[in-house]
This record gives sequence, C-alpha cells and structure tokens, in this order.
Amino acid sequence: MAYPFDLPALGYAHDALEPHIDARTMEIHHGKHHAGYTSKLNGALESHADLHGKSAEALLSDLDALPDSIRGAVRNNGGGYVNHALFWDVMTPGGASSPSGDLAAAIDAAFGSLDDFKSQFEAAAAGQFGSGWAWLCVDGTGTVKCFATANQDSPIMQGLTPILGVDVWEHAYYLNYQNRRPDYLAAFWNVVNWDKVGARYRAAVA
Repeated sequence: MAYPFDLPALGYAHDALEPHIDARTMEIHHGKHHAGYTSKLNGALESHADLHGKSAEALLSDLDALPDSIRGAVRNNGGGYVNHALFWDVMTPGGASSPSGDLAAAIDAAFGSLDDFKSQFEAAAAGQFGSGWAWLCVDGTGTVKCFATANQDSPIMQGLTPILGVDVWEHAYYLNYQNRRPDYLAAFWNVVNWDKVGARYRAAVA
C-alpha cells in the first residue's frame, strides 16, 4: 500500500476482544488514534510526489533518505500507521492460543521456552518509560529478538521485521486498566492470534 494511505479495517467488531480489551478503547484507538496517524502521514507526503509510490515500510526503512522537513512526521506517523496495522492483525479473534512449528522452535531457541519469552516481553513492555511498544522481531538470520521502542518507532527502522507487538501508550489501555500496565500486559496474551504471528514469521524468513 502506498500514498494515499487508507486506514486499515479493523476486521472484527469493537467488542470482539472483551473483556481483555474493551470496545470503547478499540473504537477510540482505531477510529481516532490510528486514523489520525494515517491522515498526518498523508499530509506529510502530499507535496512529495516522488515518494508516493513507496510503502510506509519502505519509507521507515530509509528515513535518512527523506527530506529533513518531513522526516520527523514520517517517523512518527508512518510508525504509528504501520505499528497499529500489525497490532490489530495479531489480535484477530479465533486463532491459535500458542505458537507452533518453526515459530515455536525459534522462540524456544532464543528464550528457552514460551513462558520465558512472555516474561521477557512483559518486562520490556512494562519497563518502557512513557509511551512506546514491545516487540517480537525477526532478524536477517531468522533469529527472534524481544525489545521495546519509544513512541511510534518501528523495528523496521533497525532493519528488523516485527511479527508481534503490544502498544503501551496509555490510550491503549487506560479506560479499562488505568495505571495498571502489568495487568493489561497479562491480559494481552488472551487476545494474541498465534496463527497470524506464525504467518508473519514464515514470511519474514522466506
């Protein structure tokens, strides 16, 4: 997908992830926040026709090539656009509740076990000061890595492929969990669709 970018459809009802993520949060998060990033990304690129053929991922992977005047806007809003599209997808209802196959093996190899991975992932997310994300990513060798980024920074900016992410901006959880970020992170595992994450892993290593 390239300019003009459209807000990706959520693909399921706002209440589909309850009680873990409430409908009102989903309505605001998708319909206001993600829509805002989409609109501002388009606004930043509007007068730069030479960039209209590039995907958001391509723009983020080479920020240094962008004009100074829009680099920050693309970093923030392009990151927000891409990060949220992944977030909605990996929470699609109805999928597997745990990883399998090559992804399960990669997680075990990198972290020791699924439970150890979850602990590291939650620690990265809980330890992110202020707004940001925690990620499971794939590097060029097929190895999976876990870490956090600030604000809307994407692992794509580091040459990595994100396959699972959790949003720890307060707008992602505050209505339901207030300041209890660890409770939100514990609940997140109940809505992860590991079929979707596994498909992203296979695509990344193909």
